[in-house]
Amino acid sequence: MNATSDGHRPVREATRTDRLLAALGGLLAAYVSLAVADLVASRVRPEASPVVAVGGAFVDRTPAALKDWAIRTFGENDKAVLQLGILLVLALLAVGIGLLALRRRALGSAAVGAFGVLGALAAVTRPDSDSAVDAVPSLVGAALGALLLYVLIGRLLAPRAGTGTAAARADRRSFLVVAASTGLAATGAAALGRAVGSPVEENATASRAAVRLPRPASPAQPVPAGARLAVPGISPFTTPNRDFYRVDTALVVPKVDANRWRLRLHGTGVREELTLTLRDLMARRTVERDITLACVSNEVGGPYVGNARWLGVPLADLLREAGVRPPSEGGSADQLVARSVDGMTIGTPVEDVMDGRDALLAFGMNGEPLPFEHGFPVRMVVPGLYGYVSACKWIESIELTTFDAYDAYWVPRGWAAEAPVKTQSRIDTPRPFGRPAAGTVMVAGVAWAQHRGVRRVEVRVDDGPWQEARLAAEDTRDTWRQWTYPWEAAPGRHTLTVRATDGTGATQPERRTATMPDGAQGWHSVVVTVEGGE
Repeated sequence: MNATSDGHRPVREATRTDRLLAALGGLLAAYVSLAVADLVASRVRPEASPVVAVGGAFVDRTPAALKDWAIRTFGENDKAVLQLGILLVLALLAVGIGLLALRRRALGSAAVGAFGVLGALAAVTRPDSDSAVDAVPSLVGAALGALLLYVLIGRLLAPRAGTGTAAARADRRSFLVVAASTGLAATGAAALGRAVGSPVEENATASRAAVRLPRPASPAQPVPAGARLAVPGISPFTTPNRDFYRVDTALVVPKVDANRWRLRLHGTGVREELTLTLRDLMARRTVERDITLACVSNEVGGPYVGNARWLGVPLADLLREAGVRPPSEGGSADQLVARSVDGMTIGTPVEDVMDGRDALLAFGMNGEPLPFEHGFPVRMVVPGLYGYVSACKWIESIELTTFDAYDAYWVPRGWAAEAPVKTQSRIDTPRPFGRPAAGTVMVAGVAWAQHRGVRRVEVRVDDGPWQEARLAAEDTRDTWRQWTYPWEAAPGRHTLTVRATDGTGATQPERRTATMPDGAQGWHSVVVTVEGGE
């Protein structure tokens, strides 16, 4: 006979099988906790899910270098990898808690409850949380998980008249019956929650479907016929919405109900605060522009750049209406801090927004309302600046302040406060380690230097002389340009290198630098092996 500390009643000695089942009980308790919490979160707010809340807190506290590594390594799957990692850690902890409960049943159940409290604290302390109700999913899930673990361990080692093999088998059968039925119930509840959906997300989806974009008062000029090159493998001039890069910290894409959305403009130098609805914005003078966006995390030759046709209202018009003046005109604010519904803050130089460039509050992208992934209902688009200092998605507030008074989200994490886009060029085809046939090989790609434009692109084969590539027609200086170079390829291994010169006459430097603190630079090269010949 053995004794637990819960009631000091005699129970049989735990065996290896009991320990395996206890570990399973811990995993099941964690699974039920998360399934129930997600179900409750779907009715409260999807971002209140404990995995999302804890993951968001982890992202906020992760060193910038580690975030940059994750983006380089996993690309746009970095958030899925993070959530998978969180689940794996929770699974290991759940196994330990199950084994703890085998010796101290109440203590094991209390450990499950403690994790629920941590999840609740993470949820209510997130920047996007505005209600204590966000704690409910974690607390409800943890309470049911703790109760389940207590019951399971009690069934596993219940005191019985007999202590032999038959009694042990009965204990385990009782354990497995409770475990199986509870696991099926939790799975069914989770499936039902997904099938029914979240009312928050349903309202947001319906509001987006109801949006009818206005006809622009200032439409984008037609893209010149020569701006789109028909070369297999080259990036299309206009990036489809489904292929446009997404780099942000949101583990769950915010689903904002456009009918309830408001934008507040306030702060230093604002004579008259503005609060605007989406309807208010779309009723104003709208403009349509082709603008290329780039992420500061984009390495040399990387994929985090895209070109789209944006529809919105000029941000400078709103600022002037509110009485804001740029520093060059004596204005008191030099930084515009945009806040997203998920709590992200992005700082943008007021001077850049008001210097005449097409800085937009955009609600349309390539002829449709913004996709949720790209900031519906409204986002900022500022040509010539990296996204982390300009392209706030899901924007809900614009505060005028100074760089001395406030550091936006990325600045304390090691990134520069101001970051104009650097001149870059990329070889799209042939691909790295490609094996083209000898003869004429079309080398092609894109180059960008937003708000300065691209004047020239050159290609070098191995250590040979630089040869000027053919540039596609320029749409505007705020968009990238395609380029091609017909290469007479001889058999063997070759290195192709590209560089661009911007509209000011500055050629991108050779030496490669890291993305931190204000964007990578350097020449992009690919190595290919040309096949054929004698």
